[in-house]
Amino acid sequence: MTTKPRRPRGIYLLPNLFTIGSIFAGFFAIVSSFKGNYDNAAISIFIAMIMDTLDGKVARLTNTMTSFGAEFDSMADMVSFAVAPAFLAYTWGLSDLGKFGWISAFIYTVAVALRLARFNTQLDSVGKRYFQGLPCPSAAAIVSSLVWICHDLGFTNKTTMITLALTMIIVGILMVSNIRYRSFKDAELKDNIRFVVVLIMVLVIALVSIDPEKVLFFIFASYALSGPIATIWGLQQRKRLRKHSSSKT
Repeated sequence: MTTKPRRPRGIYLLPNLFTIGSIFAGFFAIVSSFKGNYDNAAISIFIAMIMDTLDGKVARLTNTMTSFGAEFDSMADMVSFAVAPAFLAYTWGLSDLGKFGWISAFIYTVAVALRLARFNTQLDSVGKRYFQGLPCPSAAAIVSSLVWICHDLGFTNKTTMITLALTMIIVGILMVSNIRYRSFKDAELKDNIRFVVVLIMVLVIALVSIDPEKVLFFIFASYALSGPIATIWGLQQRKRLRKHSSSKT
């Protein structure tokens, strides 16, 4: 009895093409930073974010999710959302702070690596509605847009550099924290959405086109703050409920 030869296992092309696009955008951001094209570097990191979002959406829509794709996506995230933003911030101004500059960039990079490692080990145990810790694309967006704003406005003083370094440390802490953030993964592309949501999306796109760096920084900084604010609010609500229940007894 003859058995058919087993076909070698391959990878799905379409979602991994978007992942490769994310790596390319991140690598291009590093090259642009090295050449002093800081605006192009920041824009490339945001393009990497779009690619990173699309590869997951496409994989879910086409039912082509694999463990290889998840690991490949993490490798791409390390290039696009760890090394590229850290290199952008360091070459633009953190190098002027000496040891504090490169240490802040290093802390940010390690925080992304820890965030990704924890995410990969919790894929089967964490729900779809929330992330544990600030997602690394959002952290990269905050750092990149802040550099973009400061570069366009000509803010090159030491206070600006210290603010950037502290921002990188803060978002690094948020990434490895246990603070919950809405993931929005439960809102799939194939689902029906309300008309007002479409209207808000159009408004956001219009605002981004008018003043991209400032609007993007505001959006992602607000998202980063939403986690701690929601956590504090939840703790206060539980505290009030405990007081209310104890007063009844």
